[in-house]
Amino acid sequence: MVVCGDDGLAHRLAAELRGVYGEQVTLVVPPNVRTARPPVVGRARAASAALLDRVVNAAVGRTATNGNGGAGGGGGSTGSGEPARGERLLEAVEPTEAVLAEAGVERATALALVYDDDETNIRAALTARRLNPRLRLVLRLYNRRLGQHIEELLDQSAALAAGDGESGESGSDASTTVLSDADTAAPALAAAAVAGTTKVVQTDGLLLRAVERPPARPGQIVDPGLCTLALLSATSSDPAGADGSEGSGERGPRLLPDEAEAREADGRGTVVLEQVSYAAGPPLPAGRAGVVPPFASLFSRRLRWSLAGLVGCVVALAVALWLVTGIHPLRAFYLTLLDLFAIDDPAIGASLGRQILQLLSGLVGLLLLPVLLAAVLEALGTFRTASALRKPPRGLGGHVVLLGLGKIGTRVLTRLRELHIPVVCVEADPEARGLATARRLRVPVVLGDVTQEGVLEAAKIHRAHALLAVTSADTTNLEAVLYGRSVRPDLRVVLRLYDDDFATAVYRTLRAAHPRALTRSRSVTHLAAPAFAGAMLGRQILGAIPVERRVLLFAAVDVEGHPQLEGRTVAGAFRAGAWRVLALEGRQSLSADHVLRAGERVVLAATRRGLAELLGRPGAPPQTPPGTPPLDPVFPPAHPSR
Repeated sequence: MVVCGDDGLAHRLAAELRGVYGEQVTLVVPPNVRTARPPVVGRARAASAALLDRVVNAAVGRTATNGNGGAGGGGGSTGSGEPARGERLLEAVEPTEAVLAEAGVERATALALVYDDDETNIRAALTARRLNPRLRLVLRLYNRRLGQHIEELLDQSAALAAGDGESGESGSDASTTVLSDADTAAPALAAAAVAGTTKVVQTDGLLLRAVERPPARPGQIVDPGLCTLALLSATSSDPAGADGSEGSGERGPRLLPDEAEAREADGRGTVVLEQVSYAAGPPLPAGRAGVVPPFASLFSRRLRWSLAGLVGCVVALAVALWLVTGIHPLRAFYLTLLDLFAIDDPAIGASLGRQILQLLSGLVGLLLLPVLLAAVLEALGTFRTASALRKPPRGLGGHVVLLGLGKIGTRVLTRLRELHIPVVCVEADPEARGLATARRLRVPVVLGDVTQEGVLEAAKIHRAHALLAVTSADTTNLEAVLYGRSVRPDLRVVLRLYDDDFATAVYRTLRAAHPRALTRSRSVTHLAAPAFAGAMLGRQILGAIPVERRVLLFAAVDVEGHPQLEGRTVAGAFRAGAWRVLALEGRQSLSADHVLRAGERVVLAATRRGLAELLGRPGAPPQTPPGTPPLDPVFPPAHPSR
């Protein structure tokens, strides 16, 4: 496996492949990235970090030793033939053809390009596909539409190369997968700020809908849904409770529990699967606003009341003229308008009441002129500022303050507006990519540095429901949260933090200082890395659902070749805490008694280590709980040799 990147996702992905799946990894990063402490997966944190440090120090010397530059040889091997647990590290400013060749792309199984710049990933992908048409590519692209076109182009290139005889192996998988860390992490960040949100995974017509439910009250009957995907932490409903992760123990979240465990989990929130269906097309995005603003937004409320009052005065004058003179009501209304617009028809010789009404109509006409002028100017100003940023309105409350409109912040903003949640954004860069989205959705934005005094106050932080700090700087997010808590101690806060140790220290400190306020921390790289790793292993990762600080993967897997699935019923193939079959590709419904056969393709939910075990990876430990008897198949598989 070859991983190329310039930020924390590259290190996290390499650690995921090495620690969970036991793969040999060649990591290509710019020279300045190696100074950052890379994350590690599993319990051997200190040992893996020390080993990686030794690999970094020996990177230049090993280049001469590994003359072929292959990915398989770069990782090294022990005397017993087992792969080493470290990764080979190469330093390069850009992934040029020479760098990719030195990393062993020509003989690699998969290549992940996770640079922050889309153009860099596309250029490297085109080069890698030319060097190795049988290579499995995983790209990180923010632009969804461009990603679809690039995926089709690279797959077509691989197919043409295979037709020319360059890919004769039947087992080759020259697929291209385009993923976005922003799309993976945004639902988790939004869900952390708003309880009870819906989690949706949709791809190629398949729709999976899950919902997070709070703990059931005593005597309350709750719809169990299709199945229980996860049990939330025992302290998830407690604002001062621990934020569940893999190291939370029995009180932490439980992924894919069995029915008995789900029934006995009193006082725990759940994530329940509500819908599995094949839709004809993607749902229409919610919260989209047109270019032309609605008519009601053209005029302010004060101006609308002024116009209504003048119309009432005109109607009253017309009725009074009809009663005084006894003429037809339509003629009375017509004469009132003549008087109103000062058209020369003086009431000389008329009765006193008619003369008084004419004077009053002229006075109303004088009042109408400035109101009409104000309406015209205000309407022109509305059209002029329709493309400008809105300011937070007066009296706003119960909203979410979102800090940062970069890649992650933009996706979080879109998700919050789809949930019809009021949002006020704070951004320091006037050229940030998310400002166009905020302008299109007509979301108020405060331009300014969040660390400066008065910026959060302008975003109405004292009346906000939650604060989401998702900038790329950990210190900026922490400073904003601390200042927000100083303004409002019970404020619900969600931080985007990269370093796990730093996040743990911050979380414990904030929990101790504000025990009655909800504090959550999320890592974008931690949420996105499992999906990227699964795609590199050649399985179609449909999506991922974050469960607190853990991730539940959804993948499409062929039944053939997997003895844990082939020949078993859907109920018998279920492994608690590892994987669960949810649907059969192309079928709307699936019974628990259906026997999985070769040639079928299933959609399943799996944990990271469960997916590794299902794929038979060397780094995956057995996940069968102690005392659980092995599951016997209904009949022997069609291919016992597998």
